[in-house]
Amino acid sequence: MFVAGSAEAASLPNASLTPGKVRVDLSPQEICATRWGRDARHVSAATKRATFAEYGLTGNTDPFCRPKGCEIDHLISRELGGADDIKNLWPQSYAGPWNAHMKDRVENRLHKEVCLRHMSLEAAQQGIARDWVTLYRRYFGGSSSTTASRLGQPYSLK
Repeated sequence: MFVAGSAEAASLPNASLTPGKVRVDLSPQEICATRWGRDARHVSAATKRATFAEYGLTGNTDPFCRPKGCEIDHLISRELGGADDIKNLWPQSYAGPWNAHMKDRVENRLHKEVCLRHMSLEAAQQGIARDWVTLYRRYFGGSSSTTASRLGQPYSLK
């Protein structure tokens, strides 16, 4: 379930349900050479339904997902080596102050940073798994009086 409170808290997945998981079969070179978005996705409809259910949601018609819907998002994006695994998936709304479109910008920026060798792949994976909102603020600005950090939350990427 999502924790009530700030909009930021609802923008981060539950660390016990979605700790993040990476593919160990991809090198940074392979990640940078792949044309993400043009490759095959491997998240089945059944896995998407199971992910919604893990979070106590019924799907895109659930009130949490209104008015613009949700996507079953990868906590650690595929372009950073994130796995198509339920431990790396969560329902993220397209609406709200910290939405799926904003996280997409962070994913693209981290991919660029890794491929330019400004950041290690592991640092990008761990950073986005901990707190993508703080990374958004670092790269694109934005303000809030609270921090949405998952620091201290148990998670394992592999």
